[in-house]
Order: sequence, then structure tokens, then C-alpha cells
Amino acid sequence: MNRTHYCNDVREELVGGRVNLCGWVNRRRDHGGVIFVDLRDRTGLVQVVFSPEQQQQNHEAARSLRNEYVIMVSGVVVRRTEETRNPKLPTGLIEVQVDLLRILNAAAPLPFQLDDEDVGEGVRFAYRFLDLRRVDMQRNLLVRHRALQSLRRTLDDSGFLEIETPMLTRSTPEGARDYLVPSRVHPGQFYALPQSPQLFKQLLMIGGFDRYFQITRCFRDEDLRADRQPEFTQVDLEMSFVESDDVMQLVEKLVSRLFAEVMGVELVHPFGRLTYAEAMDRYGLDAPDVRIRMELVDVTAIMRDTGFKVFAQVAKQAGRPGRQGAIKVLRVPGGAALTRKEIDDYTAFVAIYGAKGLAYIKINAPWQEGGWQSPIVKFFSDEEKEALIQATGAVVGDLLFFGADQLKVVNEALGRLRVKIGRDLNLIDDKPFSFVWVTEFPLLDWDEEAKRFAAVHHPFTAPMIEDFIRLDGEAGVVDLVRSQAYDLVLNGSEVGGGSIRIHDPAMQRRMLELLNIGPAEAEEKFGFLLKALEFGAPPHGGLALGLDRLIAIMLGVDSIRDVIAFPKTQKAGCLLTQAPSAVDALQLRELHLRTTLRPREESVKE
Repeated sequence: MNRTHYCNDVREELVGGRVNLCGWVNRRRDHGGVIFVDLRDRTGLVQVVFSPEQQQQNHEAARSLRNEYVIMVSGVVVRRTEETRNPKLPTGLIEVQVDLLRILNAAAPLPFQLDDEDVGEGVRFAYRFLDLRRVDMQRNLLVRHRALQSLRRTLDDSGFLEIETPMLTRSTPEGARDYLVPSRVHPGQFYALPQSPQLFKQLLMIGGFDRYFQITRCFRDEDLRADRQPEFTQVDLEMSFVESDDVMQLVEKLVSRLFAEVMGVELVHPFGRLTYAEAMDRYGLDAPDVRIRMELVDVTAIMRDTGFKVFAQVAKQAGRPGRQGAIKVLRVPGGAALTRKEIDDYTAFVAIYGAKGLAYIKINAPWQEGGWQSPIVKFFSDEEKEALIQATGAVVGDLLFFGADQLKVVNEALGRLRVKIGRDLNLIDDKPFSFVWVTEFPLLDWDEEAKRFAAVHHPFTAPMIEDFIRLDGEAGVVDLVRSQAYDLVLNGSEVGGGSIRIHDPAMQRRMLELLNIGPAEAEEKFGFLLKALEFGAPPHGGLALGLDRLIAIMLGVDSIRDVIAFPKTQKAGCLLTQAPSAVDALQLRELHLRTTLRPREESVKE
């Protein structure tokens, strides 16, 4: 007996016909001799019925069925009676009268019920094979599958070739930590698992494959959050003979078709664009959620001569290199209704991001009537109060939150506060998906700990030429050089990042010099790329979409772990297989390794 249909395919047009179905017992009900079973497979549910008049042996066997037994049934499709129809199910108008039952496998008592919404991640991940049977997980992975097919179709239609790049490569530690793989045949030497296919896709451009893509696994040994995993999937693409606009337009086409085909959502495009400077000035973050109806306003100039000394001291540092002070305001519409406890909670929140406090003003009435409520109002002149109203557009019922510190601290603290308050007070546009490009990132950023410049994206990102040519002619402009980099942001999360790459070997060597990578080190780490650039490298650029994060936002789930079949925990452990694990001494000897640590007795449990 072979399966003829999936459960969800059994509909009214099959009434009178015979079907063979396979799946799991979702639920069994015994109604006075007639046994009803909800049979489930990955497509959905269908009700199958066992009547004692049909086949006594099958009916007796059906009495033994329990949840999650694996069975095969054969029977005739019939219409349900009017009173037994279930409009909530796609198959709710019919049922299958079973005349043949085969129990393929029994199931032990479950460690949790599949419809229990309060099961902790520890149990879910330890029994992931059961967790995957849940309706939500099956839906999530089905959407992921459809997304992958849509992306492949669009890229294929656009002339891209899918080309695989190596999983075992050399370590080039410029960014997150590498996962290292010891070599048995090269004692004392190591491969690294790729953090991205960056260098190989550039080599493919040099090799003449002018449109490449790959849906690839990447590995980074870094601290984990809800939207990070030690291994993740990205949609990687690269194009030759292009500028930034060409890449962004292609990605907009790719994403728009994805949402239309998988979600039935028509995106408005072209997507909005912000320079990095604009994003930081207005939102405080380089991945802003532009749905939130609040922006930061710089009032440093207004506060330069204020009687409030804390603000005046910060304002005097405006423009100071390395420690630039700034005063910004976040206007919260209707925020005057916030309680003192809520304000205190927000003050504690911004402290996480380095803020030393959170000054505020409640606008209970026009300032001329003395209707401003705040400990700091008495220090402001009438001119300063009027200037604040003009700058922020505040009206009665609003609240003003102030950040005053180094610009970096103010942006981070108020930027994060903006997002939190926007979500807490539902100050978010009802548009479910809002994309925006952030462009012209700084090329370099000063690493205070390492006392050197680091690449904001990666060392192969091309600078804005008009900025870069100033490096040899003007002193102190390194941190002012903009790059030809662009990030795709969705609902406040970066879902893609890319850039135009450096294709000129002299410029690439100069870039490495700025990163304090001397000629010998450059040759050791990147010699193969530098050599390839000498042999006619075309202008090229690309982007990588974070597939896990993108699918999670599409589905509205909080963690990318819910869109990955077998994820790791926040401690990078696999509760299902108990990885990572110790290995025996023979394996270590074959790899010419010795560990100085005692084997851990505890498992990788959270």
C-alpha cells in the first residue's frame, strides 16, 4: 500500500474515491464505538474514522492508537454531516472512512505536548525532532524553503550563476573569531571555516564569472544573541562592472519578488535611502526602524550658554575631536502621561548604553503658563524654552527626553530608547515591513583598545574616491573617509550588507596600511588576493542577505532559532547531540594536538 495523497490534499472533489494516507496521530477520540483520529503530516490534518461495522480488526487496532503513533490508512472519502463540519480546517468538509489500518510505529509518552506553548527552549532543543512536528515549526521551515526557491529563481532569471566556494580555507582574522579545523596531514597547521565567501567571490569576479550567487553556510565564533548563531546562512551575491545603485536595484527586485511570492505582500520600492550621517543624526543608530514616529533633534547649539551647567559643559565640547559632546532631544508624543516609575525605568534602560542620566520635561501646558514639569526647567531662559519648542515641535501632552554626553553615547542611548518607547507606546506605523538603505558608512573606525583603525565593514570595501584621494594631501582625515558600503535595514534590523570592492591593487595595499597591516603580514594573509588583483580585476561589488534574520522578520518570530531546523543555544551548544563534546586521545594524537584542559564533566546544557 503506497501513499496516494498528503492529508491536506483530501478535499471535496475526492468524495467517493479511495485514498491512502500516512502520518502521525494528532488526536484520538472514541465516541460510543466510533473512533475518530486526526491524522497529521507536514501539510495539515484530516479526520479519519474507524467504525466497528467497517472492519472489526481495524477498529480494535484503532483503540490502541495514542498520540504520535505513526500509521498508514486506506479508505473512502465521504462528506461530513452538516453538524460535524469543521470550517476551521481546510479538510473540514470531509472525512475518510477507514477500512485498512497499518500501525507503522508506536510512540513513547511525550516529554511535552506538541500544542503546549509554554515549553522551554531547553526541552524543545533537546527533543528537536519532536519540536519540528509542531505546526509553527513546520510552517516556518516551509516558508524558508519557499523563500530559497524564490531567491534562486530570481537570481537565475537575472543571469547569476550558483557557484560553491570552499568550506575549508585559511584563517584571516579581521573581524569575528574564526572556527579552526586542525589538519591531520599538515601537522600544526589549521584550516578555518569561512566567516563569509568574501575573498573567493572576488576571485570569481577576477575569473570572469561576472554574476555569482551562493546560498551558503558561514561560521563566526562570537558572542551570541537572539539574532545570531555560530553557523548561519546567507544569500551571497557579487556582480562585475557595477556601481552601488546597480547592486541596490537588483536586491530590491530580489526582495520584492520574494515577499510577493512567499508572503503575498507587495513592497513599495524603490526603498528609501539614508546616508550613515543622516541615520545617526536623526535616529542615533545605523540600522533605524523608520516606522517609529519619533526622531532625535540636536539642540547642542541652543544649550551652549544655558544656566544648566551639565548641558553647558557638554555643549562646549561640540566639535572636539575624539570626545565630541552633543545634546539631543527625543520628543515622545503623549509622553507627559508617563509615571515617575516609568521614567525611572527608562533612565535605568539608557544606563545600559553608557548614559549617566536621562533629563526630561513634561509639557503639561505652554511654558509661558509655567506648565513645564521638570527639575531642570528653572535653569532655562525664555529664549531657550522657545527655541526648544521650535526645534522639537513639542505640544501639550508631550514629553522631552534629553541625552547629553559624548556624541557616540548620546546616539546609542537615545537611539535605543527611541525603539523601546516606540514599541512600549505603540508609536509605530501599521506598515508591517519597512525597508531602508543606509549608505556611505565610514571606511574606518578608531579601535581604542587596539589603538589602531579598523575596517567598519571589511578591508576590501572601496572608499568614496573623492574622500580617499585626500588621504595623502591632508592630515587627520582618515576617520572622515566615507566608503561605498550599503546596508539593507528592515524594521530596524540589518538584513543585508554589501559594498563596492577595491579592485585596484595599489589602493588595496594602501587600505591594508591604514589598518596597520604591513607588507609582510599583508602578503601572508592576503597574498593570493593581492596577486589576483594584478591580473586585470574588473570593478565589482555585491551584498549578502542574512537569510535566517530575514525569514524571522517575515514570520514575526523573535528569534532566528525558530527558523533554523537544528539551532545552537545562546552558549553555542547543541542540546540534541550534546555538541561540542570531548574527543578521545587517539583522535587528538592523529591531529598532533594536546589539550591542557581537563575534560568537562557537565554537558552543554544551558
